[in-house]
Amino acid sequence: MSYLDNILFAILLIIGFGFFASSIKKIIRNINLGVDVNRKDNPKARWKNMAMIALGQSKMVKRPIAGVLHIIVYVGFIIINIELLEIIIDGLFGTHRVFAPYLGPVYDVLIGSFEILALLVLIAVIVFWTRRNIIRLKRFINPDLNGFPKNDANYILYFEVVLMTLFLLMNASDLHLQNVPGGFSHFHKAGSFPVSRFIAPIFNGMSNELVMLLCEAFWWMHIIGILIFMNYLYFSKHLHILLAFPNTYFANLNPEGQFDNLESVTKEVKLMMDPNADPFAAAPVDENAAPSKFGASDVQDLNWVQLLNAYTCTECGRCTSSCPANQTGKKLSPRKIMMDTRDRLQEVGKNIDANKGVFVPDNKSLLNDYITPEELWACTSCNACVEECPVNISPLSIIMDMRRYLVMEQSAAPMPLNAMMTNIENNGAPWQYNQQDRLNWKNEN
Repeated sequence: MSYLDNILFAILLIIGFGFFASSIKKIIRNINLGVDVNRKDNPKARWKNMAMIALGQSKMVKRPIAGVLHIIVYVGFIIINIELLEIIIDGLFGTHRVFAPYLGPVYDVLIGSFEILALLVLIAVIVFWTRRNIIRLKRFINPDLNGFPKNDANYILYFEVVLMTLFLLMNASDLHLQNVPGGFSHFHKAGSFPVSRFIAPIFNGMSNELVMLLCEAFWWMHIIGILIFMNYLYFSKHLHILLAFPNTYFANLNPEGQFDNLESVTKEVKLMMDPNADPFAAAPVDENAAPSKFGASDVQDLNWVQLLNAYTCTECGRCTSSCPANQTGKKLSPRKIMMDTRDRLQEVGKNIDANKGVFVPDNKSLLNDYITPEELWACTSCNACVEECPVNISPLSIIMDMRRYLVMEQSAAPMPLNAMMTNIENNGAPWQYNQQDRLNWKNEN
């Protein structure tokens, strides 16, 4: 590489990582729009969660075929990108396989492992593409995946094929030039190539200069492809590659059936039960506090972990395929709940960007404009979606917060639920019986 190439490569890196850093900054900004919630308790359990679920993929293998294939792609993505560090150093300083002299035989093992993984990734990606586009598994053809979400999944698969193919072609041309009798240019023998050695013969008969030109072209296309892929993540469901780790760490550690209580309601109940409290005394008012709101009608009312959940959603559909409401034909799709939350959050973020850091009300909200009450009330709160999610996302927590808003802010619960709550208030039970008649059943034969 000439100095001009090194400078051009440095500029490319600065632009690529600069855009990526800007995208990450926006994501963090958007997540922080949520209500604060404390998830710093029990760090030991949280680290274990992250290690087992995000790194160990423990929930993925519940469906063995998809789980094993995903592990191959995941490990391939992580390990092969270790090679990215060497590419960056070679690109900046004009070296060739800079780690080879320092790692010796270990370098051969690493490159060989990278190649085998690249081949396995290609096989796995072909299987994934077949499942989505030929076999057409039911969870991949739901209406909530129409349009960009469906195309996005295929774009990523095509990206993987291109990147792995370029990696193998780059190695094959490099191997050809390493074996030129008497040596050629800066290419020296380094690495083991168990896969690309079978590709290298395609360069036989070509001039060494042409093969070197092709090798450099594959190298440049490979690194440019990685930078494009990295910046595409901001628009893609594949943000989970990065966000699965914090998402599993900050996941709710309480039992799945345990719901949180609203702090304002809890304080009021405690006040009512305190025999020493004056029932007619007005509660102290903090004039600087934001107006209290029960539940959530828009993304700013959700907590930041729920917004992190929305960005982390893999759109795999395991939640929806296991949802009993969805299975019986109801409109509810937990996957759509998460996708809608993310789409609305992105819309709010664009609003803030367009108005110099300030959100200008747009007469829209997550409730009604994205998620309908019909979807929310179809939920049985069984936690099947939470149990199935491979990265510990909780669509149910968002559903319950939005239900709270409907009930406590708009009195918009379904008629049977309103009747039940009226009976509890008046009779102390869900049924429309007088309190004095509640024990009559014991006198029946």
